[in-house]
Amino acid sequence: MTAYSAPFSSNQASGVAENRTQRAAAQPVTFCRTVGLYAEAAPGSAQHDSAVLFLSPWGFEEMCTRKLWRDLAERLAVSGIASLRFDYPGTGDALDGTDFADGLAVWERAVLAAAAELRYLSGTTRLILIGHGLGATLAATIAPKLEAIDAAVLMVPVISGRSYLRELAAWSQMVDDGLGLRKDQRIAGHVAVAGLVMPDEIAAEIKKLNIEALPTLPASRVLMLERPARDKDVALSAHLATLGAEVTRLPYLGYDDLVSNPTLARQPITVIDQVVDWVSASAARSKAKKAHASDAQATARLEGPDFVETPLRFGADDRLYGILCEPRGPRRGATVICLGSGYDRQAGWARSTVETARYLAAKGVASLRFDAANVGDSPPAVGAPQQMLYTDYQIDDVVAAFDLLDGLALGVAVLAGRCSGAYLAFRGAVADDRCKAAVAINPFTFIWDKDEGVDDAVRNNVRSLEDYGRRMVSIDTVRRLFAGRVDVRRALISIGKQLAMRVGGMLPPLLAPLSKNARLREATHAAFRRLAQRHMPLTLIYSATDVGLDRFRLYLGRNGEGLKRYDNVSLEIIANADHNITPPAAKAAVHEHILAAALKAGEPRS
Repeated sequence: MTAYSAPFSSNQASGVAENRTQRAAAQPVTFCRTVGLYAEAAPGSAQHDSAVLFLSPWGFEEMCTRKLWRDLAERLAVSGIASLRFDYPGTGDALDGTDFADGLAVWERAVLAAAAELRYLSGTTRLILIGHGLGATLAATIAPKLEAIDAAVLMVPVISGRSYLRELAAWSQMVDDGLGLRKDQRIAGHVAVAGLVMPDEIAAEIKKLNIEALPTLPASRVLMLERPARDKDVALSAHLATLGAEVTRLPYLGYDDLVSNPTLARQPITVIDQVVDWVSASAARSKAKKAHASDAQATARLEGPDFVETPLRFGADDRLYGILCEPRGPRRGATVICLGSGYDRQAGWARSTVETARYLAAKGVASLRFDAANVGDSPPAVGAPQQMLYTDYQIDDVVAAFDLLDGLALGVAVLAGRCSGAYLAFRGAVADDRCKAAVAINPFTFIWDKDEGVDDAVRNNVRSLEDYGRRMVSIDTVRRLFAGRVDVRRALISIGKQLAMRVGGMLPPLLAPLSKNARLREATHAAFRRLAQRHMPLTLIYSATDVGLDRFRLYLGRNGEGLKRYDNVSLEIIANADHNITPPAAKAAVHEHILAAALKAGEPRS
């Protein structure tokens, strides 16, 4: 096993982004009915005749590794190596309506098209493949169909498709349990995880996949990132060596922390260092090449039946990445700025933001969805903390979005978001008078308690008292309790905190200075008063058992009676919905509220 030093220190230790020069987001391109992000080699870096094609995993794993791809692409660019990452048909920002009758060949054709696009954009003749999970398996099987492959990085490849689908089913059960979905609300009869459904034709062929005895080498040089105690990973490395490959084996340190949750994912810094060093050593050097990246930038767009989408970069130094979705027909209403939740990429949990944008376009409403700094495909902001959620730094990104729409003459705008995106919609509306309406879905709070760590709050996955009560009488919870799959201690601590918060918030005004929650309540009302003075419509939407309702009731009354003084605010409670608004009926209701807010905000004012 080869040992590598780490030339870059972990930015997680300091908690502050290390780069002193603002990086631009990667250049968006479109091809084969999908969107790609091209990262060119940094000016002044060593020239290479090899470029890197990233092959993503699928589903929940893809959401967790989105930032990993960006980190790797940025580091490779500094080393003088261009790269391209993209969405498979039917995933992420790709167009819908793909015919999957050909099964896995549909994704394979997209890989071949991406390889050709990367060679054109970069001017290189040779490629290095980096794949993760199912993407690593595609790299291993498709590489022989590509010419001039210098090397392949296989990061925990799927070796047995049948075993992989069983693991996906287990993951799906865990995610659904965490969301509190009832059995009738879960996706049945298909391979699905985190609300994402794999095309049946793709799933059928993946079930037959087995690369234990791969007949042909993907490349003469292979870097294998293996999970601990996975005998099949070790066996595949040995098999590749018997085929004649020069195989470097490394343990995938931090794999479990990376793929546990998109919002909790910790970047595997050591692995990033090792991959960049190995790829840099494997890439062919070049003195001159003719790149065409600038030619593709002006033509990047996707056209659907009701919409036209333009992926773009904006903000100072092009630091933010987003997609403008406009109706093909006449435009009406205000433009909706869709704000992301947690560290989910701008496509949204289970592609929910993509669905929202295209629904709005079908109704004549334009929208902008984008990744805030250090989320998804937008690089971190210089000097900002690594933990961006619930900070004022993200308001700068909202201001940049308003500036973009002003520059494009897209009229007035409204903000919409869920969870941390709902918090940002509320705070962004307070901070920027250009916001003409806001729709906040399941906001956790309205004023962040600076004594409460964001990491702890997210990791502990606090639930509402009502949700705990509902789960306590659930037969499924009883079974999980006896099976030892319920963290009773953490649940009791959470319930205790919720009760203490309610008691503290009920102190009379005279004693408010003695209670932090009472002071936060007063700050919340001050923000609501500011929006009321502007007569800015605010729609609050909650799932019936959402944890955010605890803060809402603490600050605004058990039944929202505190809202009576704010005639600009409306409250909607959606029954039978989880925090992520997964059930179709709940999702449709949210779409209608966002559409109504956009149409009303776009009406001429007397």
